[in-house]
Amino acid sequence: MKKALVLFSSAAAVALLPAIALAAQINTFADIGTFIINTINNIIVPVLFAIAFIVFLYGAFEAFIMGATSGDAKKKGKDLMIWGLIGFFVMVSVWGLVNILTGTISFSNNAAPSTGYPTAGQVR
Repeated sequence: MKKALVLFSSAAAVALLPAIALAAQINTFADIGTFIINTINNIIVPVLFAIAFIVFLYGAFEAFIMGATSGDAKKKGKDLMIWGLIGFFVMVSVWGLVNILTGTISFSNNAAPSTGYPTAGQVR
């Protein structure tokens, strides 16, 4: 168990190295928001989708291949498939909420037009 924990923690540290390197580019509050949203969208959500997909596939394997003759294994596999589908639903919901937040609240400095004053209706 300790070996698996050490292996997982070292793999997680290696996976987070790009995020740590990108943290040096944060200068303003808007950069912090952008960094957090990009980290969620580009790192966390795909990993959680992969985990939910693996749980779903393992549940299907458990229910239809391993549990072909056993009722308990079939029930356990179906439960894993349901949890995998719940994971998909939750992740799609969170991803959608993050994208709505990103579209609603602009975390960039170029939110307002900087072209000058409007000229419509002026008489020269």
